[in-house]
Order: sequence, then structure tokens, then C-alpha cells
Amino acid sequence: MTGSDIDGPFEDEEGSLTVTIGAEAPTRLDKALAAAVPEEAALSRSRLMRMIAEGAVFRHGVAVTDPKAKVAEGEVYTLRLDPAVEVETLAEDIPLSVVWEDGDLIVIDKPAGMVVHPAPGSPSGTLVNALLFHCGDTLSGIGGERRPGIVHRIDKDTSGLLVVAKSDRAHHGLARQFEDHSVNRHYLAVVHGVPSSADPRLRGLRGVSFEAGGILRIATHLARHRTDRQRQAVVWEEGRHAITRARVVEGFAGQAALVDCWLETGRTHQIRVHLAYAGHGLVGDQTYGGRRKLSAALGQGAEIGNAFPRQALHAATLGFDHPVTGERLEFSSPLPADIAGLIEALRGA
Repeated sequence: MTGSDIDGPFEDEEGSLTVTIGAEAPTRLDKALAAAVPEEAALSRSRLMRMIAEGAVFRHGVAVTDPKAKVAEGEVYTLRLDPAVEVETLAEDIPLSVVWEDGDLIVIDKPAGMVVHPAPGSPSGTLVNALLFHCGDTLSGIGGERRPGIVHRIDKDTSGLLVVAKSDRAHHGLARQFEDHSVNRHYLAVVHGVPSSADPRLRGLRGVSFEAGGILRIATHLARHRTDRQRQAVVWEEGRHAITRARVVEGFAGQAALVDCWLETGRTHQIRVHLAYAGHGLVGDQTYGGRRKLSAALGQGAEIGNAFPRQALHAATLGFDHPVTGERLEFSSPLPADIAGLIEALRGA
């Protein structure tokens, strides 16, 4: 979240969440809360509506039950959260690549193809199913449903690092860090074209700018696509504020590039949407990449890239303060074989 959207992490008192209305928030209570509540709290818009109707949203200790109530910048609201309840998610003996583990958290190097949390169409075989088997009943739950330790996500077909809380105190502490942007997350991606500060098209694109060192900065709002609910879209008036930065690591014959991306905010599909908006969609991204193909000038690299079965995106580094001990932890994950092979083929051009 940006400071203009929310100012206030999870409360130390378990079972409540406090948010402060920011300058850019919508003026209706339901919309303002939907925009302000951190994604890590796992509170959907429909659930927030139910909480308002049930008298679980308070201002100055008084329940506010009108979803259309006007809000103002600086107002503080407290959301009373129900205790976490068990859900019908089965533990499954699925191998995990564990990078770090102690009594409070676990860091996983997730393979491409693994869904993080069970959902319609993916009821099993997920990271959560694997964690329930690996960790037993030690995982935390926040937000009214036991969503075992999940404080952030990466897409099914994105590989790489994510941290999972094994205790509620770790869950709260990690959520605060994701909210205040102190978590260091870098992703490596292979994209179409080579982003350049010399490109007048990019310089003229709304929300796009360049910082020192040729760093591409993309700042927009993101919201669900109006006609395709499985996608996100760049918007300007509503949605959630999102900022992505990217730096070219290596270019390939002017046709493709390996880029290092890092997030100031963490929205659904953020890197994929932002780079596609900038005209540099990810190789292999069937959702946001359109029908763009790599040039035949890249030879075998083009053949491999055009047939690449997933978005070429890898969560390569993850750093945060241990939420209990305060120790700074930094982790890195090497590129998986498929992306490494793609890059080698592109270099061969």
C-alpha cells in the first residue's frame, strides 16, 4: 500500500485491523476500505460489505453500517475480524524446496506450475496443501479463514521465492513489512523488445518515467478488467495504486531483454500488466502478451521463446527482517532451467 492509501498495519491486538483513509481514497466507505485494506489481510470486497452490514466496522468505537457512508482523509476505521476457522483443505505429501525454516516462518522456492492457494479448479496439489503436510497445524490464520501463513503470493506459472508464516506473530510482522515496502523483492523476466529511455513512445506514455541509471518506473492504478475477470487492467480513477521499476540486465539483438523488476507495491499480476502496458510484455505470457512473436532474427531463441509455455518470470531475490528476532534475512534463487535455457538460446543469436 502507498501512504496515501493506508496508514496503519495490523493491530497488535489479534482479531482487528486498523486503517486510515488516505488522500486518494474513494469517498464511499465500502470502496475506500476495499482500496485501503492490505491484500495480505485476504479481505475481499464482498466480505468487507458483509462486515459493514454486520456491524464489524467501527469509527471512534461506533459501528458504521452504511456502505455508502462518506469518508474523509485521515479518518481511522477499525475492522473486527472473526477468528480463523478451519477449511476443507487436505494435507498432501508434495515435495517442497525449503530454503529456510524455523519455528515462525518458512521460505519456499516454488516451482512453476504450482498454485499457491486452493481455489475453484485447483482444489489440491497447491502450496498450501503441501505446507499443511510439511508444517502440520503450526501455520497461522488471519482474516476469518485459516489461509495457512500466506502473506503474499506469486502466480501459478511464476517460479521462485516466497515466505510463509508459521505463527500469528510472524504473520502480523511480515504483513507490516509488505505494507511499508521494506520487503526486498526482485524478479527476473524475459520481455519482448528492450526498454530504453531513448524511446519517445515510452517517454510519452502516461504513468511511465525514467530514473537515474535508466531505471524504468511505471506508476498506475490496477483493477480487474471490465470484461475479463481473470485479468487485471491499468486504470486511473479507481483500483489500487501500483508502482513497478525495471532495469535492463541484458539485451538480445534489440528484440528481447532480460530485465530485473522490483515492486513498490504488490498487486495481482502487477509486473505482467505493467510491462505489457509499457509495450514490453513477458515472453510466454498468454494472458497479457497478446500474439506478439519474437523475430526470426533470434534464430533458435525465437523458436524457444515463441513456444515458451509460461510467462518468463522468476522471483529471484527476497529479503526481509525476521518478524520475531529482527535479523535481516536475504535469499536468492537461481533461474530455473527453462528460463536459463531460453536466455542461452537468445544469447546465441
